[in-house]
Amino acid sequence: MDSYKIIKHPLSTEKSIRLMESQNKLVFVVDIDADKKMVKNAIEDMFKVKVENVKTHVQKGQKRAYIKFSDKNPAIDIATQLGLM
Repeated sequence: MDSYKIIKHPLSTEKSIRLMESQNKLVFVVDIDADKKMVKNAIEDMFKVKVENVKTHVQKGQKRAYIKFSDKNPAIDIATQLGLM
């Protein structure tokens, strides 16, 4: 499956910005059918980074993925690349 079909868009809420600063995480809205491994591979492919952990959460028919990046890849750099910062 195409990485751009799995990862829909990043979330830039107050909570997601706090997670980025405190825990090196970014939050993305992802395809409802995508599993954690698919999300991890898509993020690593799109941004050429190392993903440590993926947690998913479904709310109101929308699936969110909380992506924890390795210490070598600051989430703020990825957020800047995405135009969130």
